[in-house]
Amino acid sequence: MQVSVESTGKLERRMQVQVPAERVSKEIAARLKQLSRTARLNGFRPGKAPLTVIRQQYGPQVHREVIGELLQSSFSEAVTQNQLTPAGNPRIEPQTVDEGQDLTYIATFEVFPEVALQPIEALEIPRVVADVTESDVDAMIERLRKQQMKFTPATRAAVAGDKVTVDFEGSIDGVPFTGGKGEAIPIVLGENRMLPQLEAGIVGAAAGEQRTIEVDFPADYRATELAGKRSSFKVDVKTVEEPSLPELDEEFCKSFGVTEGGVDRLREDVAANMRRELDQNLRNRNKSAAMEKLYETNPIDVPNALIESQVRDMQIEAMRRSGAKDASQAPPPEPLIEPARRRVALGLLFNDIIRREKIVLDPARANARLDEMVGAYGDAAALKRAYLQNADAMRQVESLALEDQVVDWILAHANVHEKAATFKELMNFEG
Repeated sequence: MQVSVESTGKLERRMQVQVPAERVSKEIAARLKQLSRTARLNGFRPGKAPLTVIRQQYGPQVHREVIGELLQSSFSEAVTQNQLTPAGNPRIEPQTVDEGQDLTYIATFEVFPEVALQPIEALEIPRVVADVTESDVDAMIERLRKQQMKFTPATRAAVAGDKVTVDFEGSIDGVPFTGGKGEAIPIVLGENRMLPQLEAGIVGAAAGEQRTIEVDFPADYRATELAGKRSSFKVDVKTVEEPSLPELDEEFCKSFGVTEGGVDRLREDVAANMRRELDQNLRNRNKSAAMEKLYETNPIDVPNALIESQVRDMQIEAMRRSGAKDASQAPPPEPLIEPARRRVALGLLFNDIIRREKIVLDPARANARLDEMVGAYGDAAALKRAYLQNADAMRQVESLALEDQVVDWILAHANVHEKAATFKELMNFEG
């Protein structure tokens, strides 16, 4: 078999292959002989038809099958012979396929790039560190109390924080507009869920009071027919209720599943949950920082075939998350190309580190990863069993665990400097 290869791009190769006619003929003859042992033809007992008749009956079909198989097998032989590693399926263009002639074709394909990894020790990577403080726990407990806020009727005028129930109707130049009317609408003053001027105009009103409040719709208001216009709202205040926080007692603790240990146990559980969330946030942030620095300092050419495959995977994943079933609902590919290129490049860089450093999957890490993934669901044990019984799902879990191990190796060998942060900053927690 004769093979010649030329580079037509950084990663693209054009390979010409010539398979001797003798090999093609031998393959066809062997296939026909094998077929003759079982072929059933009119006038002949099974397996007794002459080869000439078998060839006449099945020759064209066998020729096509042999050519198709030789295109695949000879391509594999040719890339092995030339120490090439294709990144995706080749585009094969047959040149001569007639029986009695050499089989010739041109295969065009991309190869994997050579990875020349920069020294990891030279990478400057910031690692964010933080902890959960007692004041963070205090703030979280207060948030839990606010989530169980109770409102009781007030005989005074409404102030910020009160819940008022109102009927209202808005008009512009004396004409009511669509969507401007509401009945028995609850509003917690200060939550800014209504137009600011409307909420501000209700402050100071008592139950049973009626007010007319002038409101200017913002220029960028979502209902474009109202944007930038001045309106007038007639508001009838039905009730005013003042807020009260629940007592931090045994009853409150029971509402969060703490039946023993009281407030101290609740604080322990809350702190443990906060630390789990913080640890996950820190891991994701520091992992992203390490991956970004690795990507920035090791630019490599990425095969288009792998980018296209990654884009398709991202489209499928986006459809799965949104519940879309029709391919027409897939996101457009263009915005996904650069993220896909980054994913593929990082995959190649990670694989090079895994190969060079002989990193192997730690089953304990995979199990811990799985526990973390299922821990947020009600029946975590049942979900874990389902994962363990699904080979594809477990491959994804193991891939994430191995990725974590590579990141740990990078952080252990890079020039890492710590950057202190707080729980509130990282978790966007206002208390």
